Amino acid sequence: EIYPLSLHDALPISIQGDLPSPLNPPSGCAFHPRCPKAQAICKSEAPTLLPAPGRVQQLVACHFKD
Repeated sequence: EIYPLSLHDALPISIQGDLPSPLNPPSGCAFHPRCPKAQAICKSEAPTLLPAPGRVQQLVACHFKD
């Protein structure tokens, strides 16, 4: 069977750390305090949920989804 993506590409980014408080969530993207790819925009602006590039019926909310 042939897969369109390598196994590595199919795995999500490993996010370390504790979950944020639902009573006091971080500004911008909820994952920015724990995300290894976070930049300044992640702290101030929540990303829009959009179709994942090259993946059928999968959505992603990340400023750096490409």
